[in-house]
Amino acid sequence: MNLYEHTIIARQDTSPSEIKQLTEKYSKIVEKNNGEIVKTENWGLLNLSYLIKKNKKGSYIHFKIKGKGNVIQELEKNEAIDKKLLRYLTIKVKKFDLEKNYFSKKDETEKKTNIKN
Repeated sequence: MNLYEHTIIARQDTSPSEIKQLTEKYSKIVEKNNGEIVKTENWGLLNLSYLIKKNKKGSYIHFKIKGKGNVIQELEKNEAIDKKLLRYLTIKVKKFDLEKNYFSKKDETEKKTNIKN
C-alpha cells in the first residue's frame, strides 16, 4: 500500500454544506477503489497566490490516503471534470505526520499546548 497526501481547492463561493458533500464524495471514491482515508482536514478559506479562474481565495480540503495508484487515478479523473474545484494535487509520501495540524488557528494550538503543560 502506498501513502498519499491529496489536497483539493474548491471555489471561494462554495458553501460549508457543499464542502462537506465534496469531502464525502471523494471519500467514497477512495473507498470504492479499495483505498482508505486515514485523515481528512478542512483547512478553510485561504488566499491564493494568484488568480485561478477569477478566484482570489479557495476552500482547501486535505486527505491522507492509503491505497494503490488506481485510487489516485480515479480521484483525479473525477476531479478534472468537477466544476466546483479549482485545483488538486497529490503527493506520494513515505509516512504520515498525524500529530501536527498545520492550518489550525493559533488560539487552538496554544490551548492544546497549555493543557499539556
